[in-house]
Amino acid sequence: MGFFDKLFKKEEEISLPPVEVGDDAIVAVADGQMIDVAKVSDPVFAEKMMGDSTAFSYDGGKVVLCAPANGTLSVLFPTGHAFGITRSDGVELLVHCGVNTVEAKGDGFRLLNKKQGDTVKAGDPIVEADIGKLSAKYDMSTMLIITNPNGKEFHFLEPQPVKRGQSVIQ
Repeated sequence: MGFFDKLFKKEEEISLPPVEVGDDAIVAVADGQMIDVAKVSDPVFAEKMMGDSTAFSYDGGKVVLCAPANGTLSVLFPTGHAFGITRSDGVELLVHCGVNTVEAKGDGFRLLNKKQGDTVKAGDPIVEADIGKLSAKYDMSTMLIITNPNGKEFHFLEPQPVKRGQSVIQ
């Protein structure tokens, strides 16, 4: 970041290596630990009321949350706490970072170079979350929810360490 970028508070762009997966893939949104969604502190997520889901935890610091599939960025909350992807086959996915983090009103989140309606590839950076800062007040489990399976059946892998772009379905 140069002097003028700092002077005018230009944000650094985040670029990550591309993830090459098919249009039917669902992948981890960041490096972390895949956890049992039933252990999340909010019953809406823990009881899968919004759809079949899994969750992830991160060690802290800033984490870049990426698209879990190829598709369209169909929802992007201006607060950065959640975003949705619609695949070309109509399957809809929601990534929700933290429990009750909408209350942060965007503090601790930064939107990254994408806007609602953009075509995205799995692994494309969408939001940066300051897990360290936000975890002082919120459960920072990040949920990946299949809100509309569009007639397809999915089975998430068992909890395990994951890398961004790694498949999370069997």
